[in-house]
Amino acid sequence: MKKQIKKIHIESRETYGSPKITKILQKQGVKVSQKTVARIMKDDDIRSKTEKKYKATTNSKHHLPVYPNLLHQQFEVDKPNKVWVADITYIWTKEGWLYFASVMDLFSRKIVG
Repeated sequence: MKKQIKKIHIESRETYGSPKITKILQKQGVKVSQKTVARIMKDDDIRSKTEKKYKATTNSKHHLPVYPNLLHQQFEVDKPNKVWVADITYIWTKEGWLYFASVMDLFSRKIVG
């Protein structure tokens, strides 16, 4: 049973704890209690990794100046390079956060930077 528990744990990217592993084993026809699975996991030092809670990266409650909205939701432009818009996206990787910043020409919808 230890091998089955380790296999399920690894397949879950080490995120499943004893409750989920117990349910999977029971679906596979193994008669086992959560207490038994928890004990085996503890004895073999098998622990689930917990995801860190999302941390807000924007503070809207500040006293810094806020730039005016120059577009006023007018996203149709009559010629190229008249209006550029920008955005930043956070991408989580094994090494940590990556920041993807882009600038788009609103007329052609092409990324220009």
